[in-house]
Amino acid sequence: MTKLWRTSITLIEGFGVEGDVHNGVTVKHRGRMLKDPNQPNLRQVHLIHSELFDELRNDGFDVQPGLMGENITTSDIDLLSQPTGTRLHIGESAVVEITGLRNPCAQLDDLLPHLMQAVLGRDENGDLIRKTGVMTIVVSGGKIRPNDSIVIELPTGEHSSLQPV
Repeated sequence: MTKLWRTSITLIEGFGVEGDVHNGVTVKHRGRMLKDPNQPNLRQVHLIHSELFDELRNDGFDVQPGLMGENITTSDIDLLSQPTGTRLHIGESAVVEITGLRNPCAQLDDLLPHLMQAVLGRDENGDLIRKTGVMTIVVSGGKIRPNDSIVIELPTGEHSSLQPV
């Protein structure tokens, strides 16, 4: 699950991150493959906001980018509040479209004890908050590097809040 920091990654349209275990047209998540291995892969690229790492460090967790399997770490973008279908233009040519929230799994506790509980919260209504970022598909490929700009393009029409994918 953990991924190494790189000076660049290449996104491939409709496929994901070049060389990543989760890339592909069809689903690669083990549990989802058991249900239907032919369903579309809505989890090609995983993004987490760096502010989550700050929060976790403040709670005593030694976390670094890549630990939770994300491909891209962002800053100053409220990923979790974006509607489904939001497009993120990254660097010169890459575009990813948000398909939903990453649903954290118990494997996080194998990385650091109690990490799973730390990345879940409750809002004022008692509804579950999943803090582990968003999943996307690659709409337009390209090479991306640390500190590339990210431009948010909201979907047209009515906006739907993110659900786990």
